[in-house]
Amino acid sequence: MLQVGLTLPRAPGGAARGFPAELEGDSGDGDGSGTAQAVLGSSPVTVIITPEADTWHIDSSSCPGCGQFVDWDQMPEEEPRADLPEDVLDSPPKELKRLVREGCWAGSRSLRATAYHRLSQRVACRLVTPDAFVYRDVAERLFGKHSVSAHPLPDFLQGCSLPTYCLNPEGVTALKKILICIGNQFPDITYSPALPSLVALLLHYSEDEAQCFENISRLIASNAPHTSYIDQSFLAHRASCMTFGDLANKHCPAAHKLIASTSENVFEVYSEWLSWLFHDLPFSYAIRVFDVFLLEGQKVLYRIALALLKQFRLSVTSAEHEGTDTKAELQAFVQNIAEHVTVDKLLERAFGIRLFSRKEIWLLQMANRKALMERGITMVQSRQSFHLAVDMQSFSSGIVSAQEMRIIWSWIPERFSLFPPLLLFSTSEDGCSLQRFYSCCEGYEPTVLLLKTTDGEVCGAFLSSDWSERKKNGLASGFFGTGECFVFTVRPEMERYEWVFIKKPELAKAVPRSRQRSPSPVPTPPLSSSPDGRGASSNLLTVPAPQRRGRLSPFLAIRHFLLPSKTASMFMSGSREGIIIGGGGGQALSLDANLLWGRTEHCETFDNPPLCQENFKVQLLEVWGIQNT
Repeated sequence: MLQVGLTLPRAPGGAARGFPAELEGDSGDGDGSGTAQAVLGSSPVTVIITPEADTWHIDSSSCPGCGQFVDWDQMPEEEPRADLPEDVLDSPPKELKRLVREGCWAGSRSLRATAYHRLSQRVACRLVTPDAFVYRDVAERLFGKHSVSAHPLPDFLQGCSLPTYCLNPEGVTALKKILICIGNQFPDITYSPALPSLVALLLHYSEDEAQCFENISRLIASNAPHTSYIDQSFLAHRASCMTFGDLANKHCPAAHKLIASTSENVFEVYSEWLSWLFHDLPFSYAIRVFDVFLLEGQKVLYRIALALLKQFRLSVTSAEHEGTDTKAELQAFVQNIAEHVTVDKLLERAFGIRLFSRKEIWLLQMANRKALMERGITMVQSRQSFHLAVDMQSFSSGIVSAQEMRIIWSWIPERFSLFPPLLLFSTSEDGCSLQRFYSCCEGYEPTVLLLKTTDGEVCGAFLSSDWSERKKNGLASGFFGTGECFVFTVRPEMERYEWVFIKKPELAKAVPRSRQRSPSPVPTPPLSSSPDGRGASSNLLTVPAPQRRGRLSPFLAIRHFLLPSKTASMFMSGSREGIIIGGGGGQALSLDANLLWGRTEHCETFDNPPLCQENFKVQLLEVWGIQNT
């Protein structure tokens, strides 16, 4: 029987590059806190297969079924708790939440291990999510075929710390392997500083590496509305930090005032909020945070970090704090939190803070993401290279110039604007045929529609969904798309009109879980083929049912919103009679079946004025997709 260990190339002086020497033979730092840390560099990880007689042995006698990765000398003692019924995990949600907040699992390692696995399995996640079987296959392929093999660290680990808490050398090895496999199976993760800590905490209560990998994968792949677990890009992480700053300003005014008066950059202080929880807190506190986090999601992390901030303010005075490094002071405070407050009292204070609803926090975070994107923040790097997507020399359109297209391209979501535009359809080349329009555009997502009127006005729309979505409603075609859709004008002036809830997120309320979805609407036929457009109707439509659950944007899908108006989510619709973009009180753009006559009005979805003359004749229409191959 062979077991797998991870070692690292030696740097001058004997330490392995990328990890301090203590991680190679000692998972602790000797201070009793059970937290060993390392900064991950860019060096490859070397995997060595060692015989069973070597030091990489497994001893699970301390806790059968879990604990094989734990240094039991560092592990805190179980806390005495009242006896719990065997079926505690089947308690009603409110009762279970109360029990977990009170620390019901702290008295039993086996119960906590069982709870972690079962709660992870309850997380709603993407249909194709790697599981334990996938891990075993990937681990064998990556680590099991050669005696020595080198593996670069996943991109999301660059510059991140690696807290090992109470893991033994075998556990540290398993932690590194799991992180490498996460990088292999989730290549879209570009930045996730909390992920190593979450894997390490979960590993303390996992039967084996495969179970730990499967459970953390479900958290990564979670698609439950408004229940985020792990930020996976620099953009998402930065937006979370901004959201915490907003909450701190509202809920911790005294601490916020103190920090603002003594720090040059308040945001840099708040940007460490996740590190307080999953880097600086000692293990006995961090594991209790993980308990409630696994059950309730990211909202509880905001609450606990706010409680830490409140406690910090109570523990220092303005005079003592003046002239100090606030970020370092807060870090030291959290590391020594046991001197100030017990974990039970900390959690009690955290859950006494009445936050916004999960939905409202989620909307706030999405608004912050949008603001960051407008400032050029994407995943890791800035948006400096986006202009390369529209080549000034080769781009050619009969409607807009290359410079105008660059501006339009800068409006669309970053994940699309990195690719150059590709002409899919043009009435000058493909004719004025709606069926030809559909056949040329289907299979592309998203698309940008541009049109020029005979009066020389230019307008258009960014459409987030594939036009083939219209077929899902049969003959009674309904609206589809997401809140990423927007309409715009180019000439005589350039202006963009986004979904109304982007600018006014406070208008949306949380959707009750018991609320049934509305039926899909049947839009009014867009236009008759007449120059005056009198065939158009401004009848109000009912809100459509969500389309393709899991494919729509997680923050701008209408299923996440309780809309005050049932006509504010009509993004795009297509039928044999024509196409409609935007609805409610009017239609932002509608075109007839010949793509010849159109109409534009104010609509509730985008809260836009008419994009050109209300009734217009099309001189030229183009549809552009993204060239991502």
